[in-house]
Amino acid sequence: MNCWEVLGIEPTEDRQRIQLAYEQQLKFASGEEAEKLDRAFREATGGAPKPETPRPLASNQPLEPDRALDANEGQIVREVVIQINALLNDSGRSRDVGIWKAILCEPPADQAPVRREIARQLEPQVRPMADNGSLPAPVAQFLGDWFEWTSLQGIAEHGDESQAGNAEMDAEEADQPPQLVNFWPAVIGWIVGLAILASLFGGMAGGG
Repeated sequence: MNCWEVLGIEPTEDRQRIQLAYEQQLKFASGEEAEKLDRAFREATGGAPKPETPRPLASNQPLEPDRALDANEGQIVREVVIQINALLNDSGRSRDVGIWKAILCEPPADQAPVRREIARQLEPQVRPMADNGSLPAPVAQFLGDWFEWTSLQGIAEHGDESQAGNAEMDAEEADQPPQLVNFWPAVIGWIVGLAILASLFGGMAGGG
């Protein structure tokens, strides 16, 4: 795999584009993958990458002033929203956080103005689903981080704690002795049966 495949872009001499691709891939890279990205960046540019540029999405900390999207950006937003709606109709694929990342993080959908508009259009439908647990915790966590929906940030940790708590409760229930809920009806049935047998034998003895 060459440096361009690692960075996920076509060969280019545009250092800014290489930097953006590097930063985008670095968001979801493990330690080993980050080292590969660093090597790929150096190979592509001949120098070390700059520190990642912070790219906040929250309206109180905009990367750039809000502006109207141009026609191309508007088309990108529409295509992404269509893809997300299709994803939500597939219960299996919608549980795969990798697919969400592939749709939302693909340039140029990751650019701040476009991402902000995607977040605005998806929020009424997607955010409630993430809040109420309709989406898996990793997906909700990613959406919270990506769109800076604060109510979803940290949800994965809470979900893990909840699952751990449920597992402990199940273990405690398993340790409890079996309940004797059906014990007394069985005893009463035996008593009634014995009484009937006694009356039958008594009748037979009297008749004899």
